Amino acid sequence: MFSRLGNLIKGFFSLFISGIEKRNPEALLELEQENLRKQIANFNQGLATHAGLCERIMGQVRKLEAEQKDLRAKTAAHLRAGNKSAAGQYALRLQTIESQLEENRKQLEAAEGTYKNLVKARDVAVQTARAKIESLKGAINDMKMNQAMAEIHEMASGMITSIGGSGDTLNRLHEMVEEERTKAAGRARVAKDSIDMTNVNVQEAEMNALADQALADFAAREGISIEGSTPAAPATRTMGAQSES
Repeated sequence: MFSRLGNLIKGFFSLFISGIEKRNPEALLELEQENLRKQIANFNQGLATHAGLCERIMGQVRKLEAEQKDLRAKTAAHLRAGNKSAAGQYALRLQTIESQLEENRKQLEAAEGTYKNLVKARDVAVQTARAKIESLKGAINDMKMNQAMAEIHEMASGMITSIGGSGDTLNRLHEMVEEERTKAAGRARVAKDSIDMTNVNVQEAEMNALADQALADFAAREGISIEGSTPAAPATRTMGAQSES
């Protein structure tokens, strides 16, 4: 039971951490880069230790080569001098040194080969890891760009939906405006039809008649003929004529 509970808690923590990692891929990538640097440092330390071993074997080979040269010279000198016993002792030691030298040379060759393979493996691993990191950087940038594009498209889609959704409101507003406009036009027509034009027409006729009469009087006094009417003779002073008669 406690084991199951522990697994459940671990699962929750794992989901929580996974969610954080998904939201912060750059931080996870930076952590992996730091881990890569640490791994390279540790590998280089091991490589340095192996290189030290190669150097020790190489030093041992040089020492044995020097002893081999010295023993060979001594063996040849005693043999030329006729000292077979001493020459035999030196020859025996020379044989042992040459055997050790052959073994050390083989060990050095193997160590050098291992060192070169380790260096190559390190370089390949580092190049592969760096290529993956660069690829991940590009993928993260592409992901951000796609996320931004998705957000833009979602915003555009939301705007289109909102604009389309407001069509009912606009239609209702249009109907309300048309209804009020029609009502106002109807009221104006009713008000126009309800005006009593009888007195207005009578007054207009009276004004026209008075104007015509005034114009006729003026034309008669001035002796001007008005088109469409009989010309009137100029007025004479009758009082003066009567006094003369």
